[in-house]
Amino acid sequence: MPQLTLPASSPTADAALLLEVAELVVSALNLDVGAADIQADDPLYGDGLGLDSIDILEIALVVSKRYGLQLRAGQEDNHAIFLSLRSLSNHIAAQRTQ
Repeated sequence: MPQLTLPASSPTADAALLLEVAELVVSALNLDVGAADIQADDPLYGDGLGLDSIDILEIALVVSKRYGLQLRAGQEDNHAIFLSLRSLSNHIAAQRTQ
C-alpha cells in the first residue's frame, strides 16, 4: 500500500490538527459519527469511514479552501494523502499556507 513519505524536516499533525481535520470531514460530509470517534490511522475509503471517491473530492475541496492547499484530481500521491485521517493531516501540516 502506498505510503506518503514526507521529508524528515516536514511537520506532522498534532492531536489538535487531527481533531480539526476530523471535524472538517464530519461537517463537510454530514457524517453520523463524532469527529473524536474517527481513528487517525483507519482508512478513509472502504472499511474505515466507508468514503467513496465523491466524498474524497468533497474533502479535497474543503481542505483546499480551509488550508490554502492545491489538491487536484490526478495527483500521483492522492491515494497516499487520503489514505487515513493521519496521512491527510500530516499532508496539511506540511503544506498549508493558512
